[in-house]
Amino acid sequence: MEFWVAVTLTLFITEGWQQCSSFKSPQQNHRPHIVFIMADDLGWNDVGFHGSNQIPTPNIDALAYSGVILNQYYVTAICTPSRSALMTGKYPIHTGMQHTVLYGAEPRGLPLTEKLLPQYLKELGYATHIVGKWHLGSYHKEYTPTYRGFDSHLGYWTGHHDYNDHTAVESPYWGLDMRRGMEPAWDLHGQYSTDIFTKEAVRLIKTHNASKPLFLYMAHAAVHSGNPYNPLPAPDEVVAKFGSITDYNRRRFAGVLHKLDESVGKVVQALQEAGLLHNSVVVFTTDNGGPAAGFNINAASNWPLRGVKNTLWEGGVRGAGLLWSPLIHRPGRVSTQLFHITDWLPTLYAAAGGDVGHLGEIDGMNAWMTLLEDLPSNRTSVLHNIDDIYGNAALTVGDWKIVKGTTYGGMWDSWYGPSGRGETAGQKYDMYQVMASLAGRAVARVGTPLTPTIIQTLRNEAEVICDSLSMYAHAERLECKPLIAPCLFNIRNDPCEQNNLADMYPETLQLLEVSINEINATAVPPSNLAWDPRADPRFWDHTWTNFGDYSILNSAVS
Repeated sequence: MEFWVAVTLTLFITEGWQQCSSFKSPQQNHRPHIVFIMADDLGWNDVGFHGSNQIPTPNIDALAYSGVILNQYYVTAICTPSRSALMTGKYPIHTGMQHTVLYGAEPRGLPLTEKLLPQYLKELGYATHIVGKWHLGSYHKEYTPTYRGFDSHLGYWTGHHDYNDHTAVESPYWGLDMRRGMEPAWDLHGQYSTDIFTKEAVRLIKTHNASKPLFLYMAHAAVHSGNPYNPLPAPDEVVAKFGSITDYNRRRFAGVLHKLDESVGKVVQALQEAGLLHNSVVVFTTDNGGPAAGFNINAASNWPLRGVKNTLWEGGVRGAGLLWSPLIHRPGRVSTQLFHITDWLPTLYAAAGGDVGHLGEIDGMNAWMTLLEDLPSNRTSVLHNIDDIYGNAALTVGDWKIVKGTTYGGMWDSWYGPSGRGETAGQKYDMYQVMASLAGRAVARVGTPLTPTIIQTLRNEAEVICDSLSMYAHAERLECKPLIAPCLFNIRNDPCEQNNLADMYPETLQLLEVSINEINATAVPPSNLAWDPRADPRFWDHTWTNFGDYSILNSAVS
């Protein structure tokens, strides 16, 4: 029976592809629609295409297998720095956004002197929309999305919120954080955030005038934890699908992730039904590594990579990401070219037909042709961050990575599961589910359909496998203790950062230390500011607002 289901499914997808094969590849002078989907706090091991069987992500996986899996892709370790890097094409040390996150009560934002990705795309004639999370400032209205290049925004300004009541807690402050443009969206109370953002994205796609290029930035709340009273909110009927996951928090996380994957499928389906998909560039990425093992009251997994969100280990900065487009030559491959989140601005600007020479001095590199044609990358190094407040830094140059200092006194410097590799009941990878997903069927109509052979081959290539014995097999091996001395790893041979080679290659270590110091000489100071009591939502009808635009009596603040 399973065999005939598979045959029928393959024939259905192939037939759909043949019927739609009249779609022609977009001309170079026809700017593609760009849909950029960012998950929040998604771990390396939370997607099926990296080898885990535990939580199915068939729609995300379908895009990965029919596009380009970015296997040497780096983000920054935490939310605001990553989003600033995406929007400016600059390392956070060059915008003052390098230390932790931006809070709703801080009187600051991403500097207004910075020109952002949507502003560049608007100059090329794009309609620009953001759905979901901003997290780059709301002190004054000029810091908010619709003043920084976006035509519309439905979503929230701070770093997280509850998925149902849409309030954000920054203790002791608490208030509503859900808006349409500048106006609070009280009417959405009780509706699940992932569904709200999906519905809005689908609406924008279906009502878009296809003669004008579209840039849609969809920044999900998922899978970030919500408020402390309900940290992993997902509909009970969805969570019930994951009864084979015995860990309670991981099971609830699976529900949140399922809704995210479902959203990806609906967005891709909407692009196909609106006739936009055949001329689209779709990016899916996390903003940083996953908060595993209870970090941030969450249950992500970066296995087998080391560390968690807000650490500079691979688990904190090596991101799950992919690029999908019919423009890609020889799609269905795993990219091993080095790529950083700052590269998206010049890469997408080039894809849109822009002259990257107009972007000025940025850290990002244009990798459009590199990814399109599978060419060698010009990028040979990645600065993961330098944070002189934390006292940590990390830099990768070629095969080598230096790690100096750490966060949280080293308490999150280990390896955390689950691995999700078991073949127990409910944990067998279903390739036909990927092919039959909304995204799988949609992309098959504008390209070559997926097959089990393609899926299995790419999945094997994209999985990181580390020799667990190497942690114990060599008595002479020196542990990495970054609070005591810098550590050195050959990240190509040892992506799990198990074997500190600092004593074996002191000259290499010294060269990387010199490089970090030289880069740090170009840094601007962190822009973090003390919280302003005027931001307290209770002064503004219990909403987070652009409090710097209004006056308030000192007696009220005190």
